[in-house]
Amino acid sequence: MVSIQGTVERITYRNEDNLYTVARISCEGRDSIGRARRIITVIGTFPFITIGETLLMKGEWINHPEYGKQFKVESYESIVPATVKGIENYLGSGLIKGIGPVTAKRLVESFGIKTLDVIEHESWKLIEVEGIGDKKAASITKAFEEQKEIRRVMVFLADHGVTPGLAIKIFRYYGNASIQAVQENPYRLADDIHGVGFRTADKIAAELGIEPASIERVTAGIVYVLNELASEGHVYYLESELIKEAASILRVEEDLVKEAIPVLESQGAIVRDMIQGGTAVYLAYLYRAEADVAQGFSRLITVKPRAVSGNIDNLMGEMEKRDGICLNDEQKGAVKKAAENSVLVLTGGPGTGKTTTVRTMLRVFEAEGFRVSLAAPTGRAAKRLAETTGREAKTIHRLLGVNFTQGYMAFERNENSPIDADVIILDETSMIDVLLMSHLLAAVSPGTRLVLVGDVDQLPPVGAGSLLKDVIESGVTEIVRLTEIFRQAQLSMIVTNAHRVNKGIMPIYNKGLSKKSGIDFFFIREEEPERITEIIKDLVGKRLPDYLRCNPIDDIQVMAPMRRTVTGVDNLNLTLREALNPEGRGKREIRMGAFILREGDKVMQIRNNYDKMVFNGDIGRVVSINCEEQEAVVAFDESDGLRRITYEQYELDELVLSYAISVHKSQGSEYPVVVMPVTTQHYVMLQRNLLYTAITRAKQLVVLVGTPKALAIAVKNDTQDMRYSGLCERLVCSAL
Repeated sequence: MVSIQGTVERITYRNEDNLYTVARISCEGRDSIGRARRIITVIGTFPFITIGETLLMKGEWINHPEYGKQFKVESYESIVPATVKGIENYLGSGLIKGIGPVTAKRLVESFGIKTLDVIEHESWKLIEVEGIGDKKAASITKAFEEQKEIRRVMVFLADHGVTPGLAIKIFRYYGNASIQAVQENPYRLADDIHGVGFRTADKIAAELGIEPASIERVTAGIVYVLNELASEGHVYYLESELIKEAASILRVEEDLVKEAIPVLESQGAIVRDMIQGGTAVYLAYLYRAEADVAQGFSRLITVKPRAVSGNIDNLMGEMEKRDGICLNDEQKGAVKKAAENSVLVLTGGPGTGKTTTVRTMLRVFEAEGFRVSLAAPTGRAAKRLAETTGREAKTIHRLLGVNFTQGYMAFERNENSPIDADVIILDETSMIDVLLMSHLLAAVSPGTRLVLVGDVDQLPPVGAGSLLKDVIESGVTEIVRLTEIFRQAQLSMIVTNAHRVNKGIMPIYNKGLSKKSGIDFFFIREEEPERITEIIKDLVGKRLPDYLRCNPIDDIQVMAPMRRTVTGVDNLNLTLREALNPEGRGKREIRMGAFILREGDKVMQIRNNYDKMVFNGDIGRVVSINCEEQEAVVAFDESDGLRRITYEQYELDELVLSYAISVHKSQGSEYPVVVMPVTTQHYVMLQRNLLYTAITRAKQLVVLVGTPKALAIAVKNDTQDMRYSGLCERLVCSAL
């Protein structure tokens, strides 16, 4: 076996999943034309590698038929750089937070070959370097120490299939106890670390010798299955089906799953209950949430709210004259019922006047001196509610005063400190899952009016449950469904087609873009998926901005039913980014694994982060990247203006590109223009309520690109994903 020592000059290729790396290494010795140093290509598995690092490698030379002579590495160790230039390259590679190329150069100019020793053992000297104060010196020293420990953790975890990005997150959570924590119980990673799922934890457990049939594995696997089912919308799962599902996924006998369920129940992790004659298995927190929602509605409904003293008809008449509006009988009935009842559900499709009805309710309550709070599930929905009402609107999380301390989410507003309002109006209620509603209802005191506004025909929430649908089906509250489409709305093909699709009728559309006045719905026919992607790229990048004089990034939203395939969200994002925000022109980038973030990118937050107060579905723009500090700043447009959030490198997996998004992620938002591929590539997701939801997100223009066959499949497919929920039954029982 041959030994070679050299410095990493360039990383040509790296697969973050299996850590296979191709790198160019500068070594001692003369090359073919007599230069004192030679550059060689090395290949192999490197858990941790960075430009400027010096490696001692053992392996053998091979001849690749296409790429020529390469050194195949079997094992390696990192060597402290032995030259001033090597140290400068090593520190300037971005390996250590706070040190970029400029700072690295200043450090080696000050301390030369002793630079690394100064950082580690004489850090007080760092303030002698231009641009480094006490705070930055302390930060550099801490980052240097962390980097050494992270390297040790990475090497250990890499042997068990963990990527560098996840290894950093594990270290951030457990610190120097990372290896010990993983060895003691790898399944805890799935609970503690976002991005480490059960399958990753299970792979580590297998490497550590934990038996597949062990009770630790089976119980962790059942919780994993229930969490996966919750992510699909199920609040509970039938025990008989859960046993089969878990046994199949874990590849164990069903009897082992049966034996593990009572163990989890005794630990308080799950709850079993009888629902509609079957045994339902809940994750404990979802059981409490569902029960709390039923009790919360019961508590509100049984207490009569403070009466409206004025004449409702007179109040509405005055507002109609003042605002120049004309309410129909359905809308007037909704306002009256809101004044008379503790809880009201207001539902209806586009163009039926929900917004005008809400504005009128708001003015009536304000005229009576009632304190009204407006809220919606997402920042974008809250901003839209504020714009349409002219009043402050908050996200539900902000209304409740969410905070996240010591790993737990808590709300300042609860049963002991309720929301200070006489009336609470919630918009886009179809998006609210059972867990969030349980927290909200806990903070609504009896006697407070609650108005739930939403379109029940849209997609159900991303989280567990079908809250709006269950409340309507239970019949325990007053419900008003607006059905009359206003004359002005009838002129819009978007509104007309949304209602046609909802009734199972094919939409009316123009073939190709047209300058004809009043046309706001187009269908561009194309069979080939690759051509569909190219057409969407051309539409967003050039044709639509020219046609509407709009901003291609801010005003146009591409949606797709699925993430994968050529016409899916992932590929569309890469295609659209290169068209709308190409690399170069001084734009800085930051990388985590295979994910690259670029200044100017349109991004979406994909998990709730209560520390940063950004939530799943929030869309923003990358406004700056600091390569030296390994940080990106994203600006989110909220109801009270732009809010800038800083992400460290290891947090980048909370973001995805959002030039294209899934239809599910579009809920609660409106966009001037919606563009969507409609192709049989997405056959399993071609459903009526998905197409309906996409169409209703557009304000000015809808462009569908694909085949009439795929469009017809979506329109005719009225099947909806069945969700296990006991809320309707609990609401009915609580009202008896």
